[in-house]
Amino acid sequence: MPLERWTLEGIDPLASGAFDDVIDVRSPSEFAEDHLPGAISLPAMSDAERAEVGTLYTRVDRFRARRVGAAWLSRNAARHLEGPLADRDGGWRPLVYCWRGGQRSGAFAVILSEVGWRVSVVEGGYRAWRRRVQGMLYEAALPVRPVVLDGNTGTAKTDILAEVARRGGQVLDLEGLANHRGSVLGAREGGQPGQKAFEGRLAVALSRMDPARPVLVEAESSKVGDIAVPPSLWKAMREAPRIRIEAAPEVRAAYLARAYRDLTADLPALEGRLGQLRRIAGGEAVERWTALARTGAFEPLALELIERHYDPRYARGAMRRDARPFGTAALRGAGPGDVAETAGAVMRMLEEGGARP
Repeated sequence: MPLERWTLEGIDPLASGAFDDVIDVRSPSEFAEDHLPGAISLPAMSDAERAEVGTLYTRVDRFRARRVGAAWLSRNAARHLEGPLADRDGGWRPLVYCWRGGQRSGAFAVILSEVGWRVSVVEGGYRAWRRRVQGMLYEAALPVRPVVLDGNTGTAKTDILAEVARRGGQVLDLEGLANHRGSVLGAREGGQPGQKAFEGRLAVALSRMDPARPVLVEAESSKVGDIAVPPSLWKAMREAPRIRIEAAPEVRAAYLARAYRDLTADLPALEGRLGQLRRIAGGEAVERWTALARTGAFEPLALELIERHYDPRYARGAMRRDARPFGTAALRGAGPGDVAETAGAVMRMLEEGGARP
């Protein structure tokens, strides 16, 4: 079958319904850095094989490089056909891409086409998709109307977002996309994605939203861990109306002790994170907090962190100076039922349509 060149029209190729799978034939390290949404990695060459071919191409002989590359690609294509693709039937429709829509994707697509599948190749490859992501996040107007969920640390904003989403609200979970809870203690297992991967995830999330409805997003600084929030989104968040969550310090401390169980269960990791505060809070405070952690006094520790670290930083936050207040909701306790009650109040504000820019 003849190959078809497919020009990207949106951020998510699978959303069109035209393809069953998106196949990334770049090397594993390229795929790990970033890839199209929903793509599966079936590399034409491994990282080592690609490096070998690149060296031959630039330092020895281009013809020899192509011959060696073709041999690697043929072997790997056979392995993919006998493995991950063995159960695909004759009606399967793949979309294939490489770095720029050139030799790797073209050669792999020819093999699939000769099997009898109808194959399309992304025109311009990953680079074309990356340009669309950058255009959406850095050049075009933000396609949604954010409403910021604000509140001091420990007011269960992340859990409230999740509950609002469960109830059908439109939510942008930046901490989920960045795999970080947005504070010095906020690192999560698995680490953060790279900036490119985060931006790709963000662009996909935004593309799936209804621009006519408000989008609830948690108040963040301009960075979530090591990930920078794109300027257009950050500016919109600073200017957006906000719903503030209020809770007593003791309630917040109890919530933090529960929400950070993964960290409190790993004392060396917790001590390491507390040590990062030494320059800000001083050695004496950090030693006291470390002693509380070692005795399992996590609620008193959380309360001290709230009073000595989190609340002072919150008061200085630029977003809080610029944002427009809209309404408040109370978090009366640290349990799941309390979070659900507060999320219900937030949901009602969104549904009433008052939280509109």
